[in-house]
Amino acid sequence: MDTLEQIQESVEVLDSIGINNEIVLFNDDVNTFDHVIETLIRVCNHEPEQAEQCAILVHYKGKCTVKTGHFDELKPQCNSLLDAGLSAEII
Repeated sequence: MDTLEQIQESVEVLDSIGINNEIVLFNDDVNTFDHVIETLIRVCNHEPEQAEQCAILVHYKGKCTVKTGHFDELKPQCNSLLDAGLSAEII
């Protein structure tokens, strides 16, 4: 089996078990690094280092996937990020 077939098979498996949703956090000019980091730790259960890395990626790249999983699990977390004033969506 070649690499492309393996990738397609992996995608099909992920699709079938429903772990293909992501919370994407977007950059804004309002929130501080500290607020973003603290919110990711509280809402997404990130370790401090992971939250800091995500905040840096959001700042320099404009967005970052901060959580993956089932839509039903991600929805309340995404809502909490939005309630905290962050820009996020589930894709």
